[in-house]
Amino acid sequence: MKAPLTPAAVLGVRRRTGPLLVTALLAHLLLISTQVNARSGVTVFDSLVFGVMGEVQRLADSFTSGAGAIWGRYVALRGVEQENARLAAEIAQLEVRLQEQRSLALRGERLQQLLDLRSKVTQKTLAADIVAGDATSWFRTVTIDRGAHDGVTADMAVLSPRGVVGRVIDRPSARAARVQLLVDRNAAAGALIERSRAGGVVVGDDGVTLRMDYVSNLADVQVGDVVVTSGLDRVYPRGFVIGEVVAVERGAGLYKQVKVRPAVDFSSLEEVLVVLEPVAEPVDATAPAAEGPG
Repeated sequence: MKAPLTPAAVLGVRRRTGPLLVTALLAHLLLISTQVNARSGVTVFDSLVFGVMGEVQRLADSFTSGAGAIWGRYVALRGVEQENARLAAEIAQLEVRLQEQRSLALRGERLQQLLDLRSKVTQKTLAADIVAGDATSWFRTVTIDRGAHDGVTADMAVLSPRGVVGRVIDRPSARAARVQLLVDRNAAAGALIERSRAGGVVVGDDGVTLRMDYVSNLADVQVGDVVVTSGLDRVYPRGFVIGEVVAVERGAGLYKQVKVRPAVDFSSLEEVLVVLEPVAEPVDATAPAAEGPG
């Protein structure tokens, strides 16, 4: 005689029976679906399989299309980035070329002004480029690329289209020479007030401005008067612009205190004209001055 089943054994049998029953039902439905035809004449099983596979294919196609679109956008963005980099490089090159062309145009304009100045100077002249500067609070000099080999000697006048620059000092080397700027504290030039013909000597004042000494308190000098070279120093040709009077005061002694702003911007000088033939003879300071360089 068999022993009765325990509750645990009964529960185990039930647990095994449930899945088996579900499996049997599914198998039965599957078997029926393979035998029953739908309205289209295809079995239910085939229709079900076709629908499932179709949905899988649709999802796969959607995923593939989305991934392709994302990749395409990524490739396009990479292409745009590379194109932007190329265009930025081209713009930088064009800007450099523009600066070069602008520099050449400005140099051409300055050289034309130098040629115009040369036509107003009766003495033989030589164009030169400034290649170095030595500016301190006491001494103001520059170096030009012309020297003894080009016929440059000490005390030759140096001009620019704006006016008087200074004079050659020391003994030039074969291919270079030092020029003492007119604003140097040790520089001096014979000068005239262009309007009234009052004479004096222009000297460097503070390394930036000029001072006109030995101008009589009785002389007619006004703010705004143009100061030109007198030629009495035998260095600078007569009639070339030195600067403009910016302040006039009556002095305690015999002479006025006259402050002059230079016509030349010494900080931006690049090309100058060296006068190879200094003034040979004293000239009459009261005679009409030659036309300045403007």
